[in-house]
Amino acid sequence: MEYIQQNFNVNFSFGVFFTSQLFDLSNTCLSAFLESRAEDAFQKKLLVILDGGVVAHHPDLPRQISGYLSQVRGFQLAPEMITITGGESVKNDLPLLFRLVDAIDQYGIDRHSYVIGIGGGSLLDLVGFAAAISHRGVKHIRVPTTVLSQNDSGVGVKNGVNYKGKKNFLGSFAPPAAVFNDATFLPTLDPRDWRSGMVEAVKVALIRDAPFFEWMEEHAVAMTAGDIPAMQELIYRCAELHMAHIGSGGDPFESGSSRPLDFGHWSAHKLEQLTNFSLRHGEAVAIGIALDSVYSCLLGWLDEPSMQRIISVLKNMQLPIWHPLLERQDTEPSPVVIGLEEFREHLGGRLTISLLRAIGKGEETHHMDLDLLYKAVDICKKLQ
Repeated sequence: MEYIQQNFNVNFSFGVFFTSQLFDLSNTCLSAFLESRAEDAFQKKLLVILDGGVVAHHPDLPRQISGYLSQVRGFQLAPEMITITGGESVKNDLPLLFRLVDAIDQYGIDRHSYVIGIGGGSLLDLVGFAAAISHRGVKHIRVPTTVLSQNDSGVGVKNGVNYKGKKNFLGSFAPPAAVFNDATFLPTLDPRDWRSGMVEAVKVALIRDAPFFEWMEEHAVAMTAGDIPAMQELIYRCAELHMAHIGSGGDPFESGSSRPLDFGHWSAHKLEQLTNFSLRHGEAVAIGIALDSVYSCLLGWLDEPSMQRIISVLKNMQLPIWHPLLERQDTEPSPVVIGLEEFREHLGGRLTISLLRAIGKGEETHHMDLDLLYKAVDICKKLQ
């Protein structure tokens, strides 16, 4: 038998920039980044895709973006700035995905050019996937506008859309060229989006950074009430931890079954689907974190005072910790618990669930005791 073996590595590198008033002409953060990648021989192109909810709160934004990007040397702005409705519904709309692919084709956005997505995490997931499947990969820039996208999804390497009711069934690992977090967008967020965005910081602190969790204990009430400097600190530290995990974990494209950053997510993804996404992602994750923290306690891994501290932080952030769909339905199992098998399929290989040994120390298990799990559901209901 004869065969040829091929091995190669691909280096990915991108920066996350923290700024304010990104599209003010005096702010060179984005323009300097783009001009550093300009070519003398030809002009590159820019296509902007905007979240309609952001434009509703910042009606002058399209004009600002046009004026700003039109003066970037070496680049030509596409004649259309595409505005679409944000929120999870965009990830359930396959015709919209191909509308964006058609725009990339129509405006000649090649592999040297950039698609710029400005909006919440769902829009950025959609835009990143449209870019990834066009020309086998067009560069994309993310401008996250929510707490959740600035501290978690927007700084990661994943893109995707939902398919047949399954969260992120179609997707890609396609790191952005850069991420620009603009604090200007945060004060206009809906209160639910403001609060629910904090939960990914709770998650990553619980599995990696006990001092960060303690900091959140001190600031949870103030942040929930709208403390901007504290929220900016949370976003920076959360993004830093997510980036550190992606870079140091040895498996940034998740080829194995280990997904510690999915702590609290196995039930959250199913809850989102079952509620037709009326639950915000962060709200569903808060419920998932509460459930898995109580389960960790019942398992004897996590001490009860630590479990109570976790529940207190979530409640101080005015986040839910229980939902009726977690309970058994008459003689039938909980529809959320049925989702364990779907989660295993999404991971590939065997079931891998992240739990807690202590605050700041996550550990994985490959088995969930259903009797203990339903007991945890009952405790969450009482604590709620």
